Parts: sequence; C-alpha cells; structure tokens
Amino acid sequence: MSNHMDHLDEEDGYIKIDRYNEAKIASVASHYKDILGKLGEDPEREGLVKTPERVAKALQYLTHGYDLNPSEILRSAMFKEDYSQMVVVKDIEVFSMCEHHMLPFFGKAHIAYIPNGHIVGLSKIPRIVDAFARRLQVQERLTNEIRDCIQETLMPAGVAVVIECKHLCMAMRGIQKQNSVTTT
Repeated sequence: MSNHMDHLDEEDGYIKIDRYNEAKIASVASHYKDILGKLGEDPEREGLVKTPERVAKALQYLTHGYDLNPSEILRSAMFKEDYSQMVVVKDIEVFSMCEHHMLPFFGKAHIAYIPNGHIVGLSKIPRIVDAFARRLQVQERLTNEIRDCIQETLMPAGVAVVIECKHLCMAMRGIQKQNSVTTT
C-alpha cells in the first residue's frame, strides 16, 4: 500500500488522502497536457495551465481504491455478537468511474447481511463501498465485489447488495438518456 494514499488506522480503520504520489501526478499530468493539445486547445492558456495537474490529482483520488484492502477495513471493526436478525445499511452514496468511458456513475447502495456470530461497525459498510467504487468499474462488478467481500470476511448467514446508479456515459453521450437508472 502506498504511503501517499489512504491506509488503515487502528483507531478508526481509515484515513483519507492527505498527500499525492507526486511522480504519478507528474506523469499523468504530462499526458493530459498532450491530450489538451491534441484536442486543439492551448495547454498554456491561463485557464488550462494547471488543468493537467488538477486532472491527475482528481484521477488519483477517484481511483485510490486500488490501494485499499476492503477486507481489512471490515476486519478492523468486527465484533462477536449473538444477533441473527438482518442488518440493513441503505442509501449509501456511490461515486465511481465507468471503465469504458472514464465518466462518472453515481447513486445509492443498499446493503443487508444476516450476522452469523459477528457484526461489523456500521461505518465500515460505506467504507468498503468507497474502497471498491474508487476504481475504474462497471456497476455489475462493483455489486459483486461488495457482496463477495462481506460474505468472505464476515461469513454471514446471508448478504444482499442492491446498487442504483445514473451513468453519465449514458446521459452525456451515446443514447443520451438523462433519467435512466441502472439497478444491480
């Protein structure tokens, strides 16, 4: 795990980005500067001078889930508990990037599990959603990865994950259906 990215902390299990990997930023920024030129823009124009670095930092943030271990996030707050009723965490905000067009998709995740001897700190459920969503994704895989992580780590009697998202690759380009929602 990079020392410049999110990492686990014993106290709360998660720390946000406070530093960026400067070598990655410089490399990605140089490519974005070239892309701006190839689009017919002047990358030295006042409004664009810092854009390549801003985009590089944004992409590093939007994909920092690769540096996280979602199972460790769950394990950092697993507790033995004799509770066997369904636990539901709903309306968890989801923000991810479509791996096909690198455009955002966003919406809500609803996650339920039936404990089988262990529960998890409630904040860890949204944290694993973020850990998987902050990668280049497709919604179908995102749904499966969250489910599989909970199943393999907590070993509950059952787990369900429902994600409802709007995809900007469908709204802004192609079919241009701004109000469609995909449910997985």
